[in-house]
Amino acid sequence: MNILIIGKDGMVAQELRECFRTTGIDVVCQGRPEVDLCKPQTIRDVLLHDPPSVIINAAAYTAVDQAETEPDLAFATNRDGVKCLAEVSHGLGIPLIHISTDYVFDGKSRRPYREEDPKAPLGVYGQSKWDGEEAVRQCHPHHIILRTAWLYSMYGKNFLKTIVARAKAGKDLRVVNDQHGCPTWAKDVASAVVVITQMIQEGKDVLWGTYHFCGAGETTWYEFAQAIIKRAQDISPFKSGRLDPIATDGYPTLAKRPLYSVLDCSKIDQVFGIQSPSWHESMQQCVKELCACPDFLHGQS
Repeated sequence: MNILIIGKDGMVAQELRECFRTTGIDVVCQGRPEVDLCKPQTIRDVLLHDPPSVIINAAAYTAVDQAETEPDLAFATNRDGVKCLAEVSHGLGIPLIHISTDYVFDGKSRRPYREEDPKAPLGVYGQSKWDGEEAVRQCHPHHIILRTAWLYSMYGKNFLKTIVARAKAGKDLRVVNDQHGCPTWAKDVASAVVVITQMIQEGKDVLWGTYHFCGAGETTWYEFAQAIIKRAQDISPFKSGRLDPIATDGYPTLAKRPLYSVLDCSKIDQVFGIQSPSWHESMQQCVKELCACPDFLHGQS
């Protein structure tokens, strides 16, 4: 029996594929068009053809601003497709691990968000992800919902890669300094998911439910950018452009962002013994790996 990862091109999915290489566990990664959350029949076809032992759903509609102009597609993917996945996997007796987001909260808290705190999404993306979570809870008792935040990786388009590329090109940057959160390396998320998956496969008692996992410590996007540039310059000195802090109001977007996205990750530590690595230390390692990548240095990544 193998593990099925849905969303093969995303940051978490690609990191999962790498993390599972060292475990000896057989992994199959599927994405569109083979498995398309907007096309329920593709979900049924894949699962019925070769039922896996565990399903990890790392696929989602993640275009936060674009979701405001195409809500039907966001809900079709993040809610309806996830509901179908939960129903079919439950019917086949397959445990489901589902990746979710801090965007289910409105960012008005004055302390790190706990799993049970009230949900109040600010936009279509957050609402669609919350509805997807609810579908999993209602349709599949043997599930793990893992909320994370401020993801970055060697793979795909993300804040860390953008900052390094623009800084190396000497371009000026204006970055929001009043949104607080926990930068999270997708590789750390993948490592946490691997631990949980192994426990499920080994038949250990698992406390099913919702968990938070993100980098330890909090910062702002501006401070995160500062740290990224400094790390890149330490590795390979270069002259960067200006980096200026701005308020959220100075960078208008279609979708509102939570001003406070810090997640309390004590539950996943207590239950699974999974501790959140320092966001700063993980960032340093990711930048080191990124700067050693020839494709990225030549503008091909």
